[in-house]
Amino acid sequence: MSTAMSAAAPALPRERVTTARTAVFVVFALAGLVFASWAARIADTKVALGLSAGELGATLLAASVGSVTGLPLAGRVSGRIGAGRTVTVGAGVSLVGLLATGAVVDAHGSRFLVMAGLFLVGLGVGLWDVAMNLEGATVERELGSSVMPHFHAAFSGGTVLSALVGAGMSAAHVPLTLHFAGAVLVTVAGAAWALPRFLPRAAEDEPAGAEGVAPPRQRSAWLEPRTLLIGVVVLAAAFTEGTANDWLAVAFVEGHELPAWAGVLGFATFLTFMTVGRLVGTHLLDTRGRVPVLRVSFGLAVLGAALVVFGADWLAFVGAAVWGIGAALGFPVGMSASADDPQRAAARMSVVATIGYVAFIAGPPLLGFLGDHVGVLHALLVVGALAVLALSVVPSVREPEGRPAAQRRAAPAAGGPVG
Repeated sequence: MSTAMSAAAPALPRERVTTARTAVFVVFALAGLVFASWAARIADTKVALGLSAGELGATLLAASVGSVTGLPLAGRVSGRIGAGRTVTVGAGVSLVGLLATGAVVDAHGSRFLVMAGLFLVGLGVGLWDVAMNLEGATVERELGSSVMPHFHAAFSGGTVLSALVGAGMSAAHVPLTLHFAGAVLVTVAGAAWALPRFLPRAAEDEPAGAEGVAPPRQRSAWLEPRTLLIGVVVLAAAFTEGTANDWLAVAFVEGHELPAWAGVLGFATFLTFMTVGRLVGTHLLDTRGRVPVLRVSFGLAVLGAALVVFGADWLAFVGAAVWGIGAALGFPVGMSASADDPQRAAARMSVVATIGYVAFIAGPPLLGFLGDHVGVLHALLVVGALAVLALSVVPSVREPEGRPAAQRRAAPAAGGPVG
C-alpha cells in the first residue's frame, strides 16, 4: 500500500479491523444460510409443482437473471451508500423474495409467481454478494493477510448448517413458509449485530492521487484482458459450484433413486467438504501459489463429478466430497485476484462477479435441457467441459510478480496495512 494511500486512509486500530473481520464472517455465513434454505428445498419444489427437469431449470433461471441484474449495480451502489448499507438493501430484497417463494410453493401456485419470488432472491443476493466481497477485500488489505477464502468458508459453513436443517425440514414435511420464516429471523438478528461493525466508509474509498489530486481517468475494467480472463476462471468455478448447488440433490434422487432427504444429505456432503477445502486452502495458496492450486482443484472437481455420475450409491457420496474440495477455491481466488490493485478493486470485482454469475444464468436451463434428454445425473458431466476451459486461463489469476501472497506480505511497504 502506497504512502499516498495511507495519507488518504490512515491505518485503523487492529482491534477495529479484527472486529470487522468477524462481522464479515457473519455476513458471509448468513448469505450461505439464505441460499441453502432455498437450495435444500428445490427437490421438494419440483415435486410440489409437478415440474419436469426442463421446467425446473427455467424456473431456477429467474434467480440467476435477478442476480446478474443486481451484480453490475452493486459496485456503484456500494460506492454511493457503502458496503454495509448495500448488504442491508440486498438482504432485505432477497428475504422478501424467499418468503414469497415459499408461500407460492406451499399454495401450489403458479410457477411464474415462483419465478417472480426467485428473481427478487437473486436480485438481492447479487447486491449482497458483491458488497460483502468488497468489504472482505478491504478487511484483507487492512489485515495484510489472506483471509478471503476463510470468508467464503464462512459462506459454505452457513450453507452446510442450513442444508442439514433443510434435510430435517424436508424429511418432516415442514412447509416451506415456516422453514423460510425461521431463516429470515436468524438472518435479521445476525445482520443487526454484524453490519454496524463493518469498517468505516473511508476505508472502502478508492485512494486519491498525490496531495489529494484526483487520479487520472482509467479505462473501463470491461476492457482489461486480465480482468476478463479472471472472469472466465470465476465463470467456470461458479458453474462447477453452482451445478452441484442446483442439481446435486435432484441427481441423487432421480439418478440414484434415493429418497429426497438422502439427496439433501448428498448436497450437504458437497457443501461440508467445500467448506473444509476453503479452510485449509489458504495455506496452500500462500505456499504453492494460486495457479498450481487451482489446476489441482479443477481436476478434483471433474473427478468428483464423474464419481457421482458413474459410481454406486455410496461412491456417489464420496464423489460429492471430492467435488466439494475441487470447487472450494476457484471463486474466492478469482475475487482476490480481481482486488490485487486496491485502486481498481471495486470496478474489477463487479466485472468479475458479473461474468461469473453468467454461469448461474446458463447453468440451470442447460442442465435442465440435458436432463430432459439424458437424465439429470448424466447431465452433470458438462462440468468437465467447463473445467477444461478454466484450466486454459488459470494463469490469469497469478499473483503480481509471480510470487505467492505470503511472500508479498512478508515485507510490506512503508505505511502498509495493519499487522
